This record gives sequence, structure tokens and C-alpha cells, in this order.
Amino acid sequence: MGERLGGFIYGTIVALSVIVAGARAYPRSPGHVAVLVGVTCLVFWIAHVYANAISHGIVHDEHLSFRELRHIARREASLVEAAVPLIAALLLGSVGILGARASVWLAFAIGLAILGAEGLIFARAERLGWLGAAGVVAANLGLGVLLVALKLVITH
Repeated sequence: MGERLGGFIYGTIVALSVIVAGARAYPRSPGHVAVLVGVTCLVFWIAHVYANAISHGIVHDEHLSFRELRHIARREASLVEAAVPLIAALLLGSVGILGARASVWLAFAIGLAILGAEGLIFARAERLGWLGAAGVVAANLGLGVLLVALKLVITH
């Protein structure tokens, strides 16, 4: 569970940063931003699968079987899964159900809600009290917002 949760957190932060950067580059095209988010998360997934596959072969001193590669790919799939709710929100803007800005803000809010929920899930799994849970949620949200802010500062 820990690796999947970590991958989901990472994927959510990646998707949020792409949404913010994409929304600035394509302010009237949430569909374009949705494609950017999907492709970026897919590329990160491929990179993680590749790196873990190479690492597995080196650590275990064996040829990588297709079965093990499939296992690694599934384990890392949370990177792509994290983008799905955000892409769905962006597509609402693409088809005209929401305005472009509203869909971007909705996607961003969903991403932050996911980060908060992931913090609560982690805190519960670790049996933290309410203060520890609040700290983990704050750290998750703070890290997400910090990385998105850094993306904005660096790219714009």
C-alpha cells in the first residue's frame, strides 16, 4: 500500500503542476491541458517502470521476466491513475459543461482534496492521533502547493 500511495501522491503533484503550467500556456483550452496532464503522467509512469525494471535486474542479478515487468508496471500505475480525476474535471471544461477557468480550478481543487485524503489515509494506516493526522495532511498539501508554486516561478 505504501508504494502505491506514494506513487499516487507523486502522480497527483505532477498532474497539478502540469495543470497550472498548462492553464497558463493554454488558458482557453482545458482539453489541451488534459492531454498534457495525461501524456506527462504517462511519460513519468514509463520512466518509473523502466528505472525499476533495470534496478530489479541489477539487484537480483537476473534477466527480467515479462511477469516481473508486468508486476512493476501495475505497481507504478498509480502515477497514471492519479491524473484521471483531474483530467475528468478538465474535460468538463473541454466539452462546455464548465467554463475553461472553472474546470482548471475544479481540477486543482480535486488534486488538493486528493492530497489531503491521501494524508488522512496514511495517518490512519500509521495510527496517528488527530494532531499527527493534521500534520501529515498539512505536509501533503504544503508540499503539493510548494512544488506547484516552484513550477510557476521557474517556468514563468
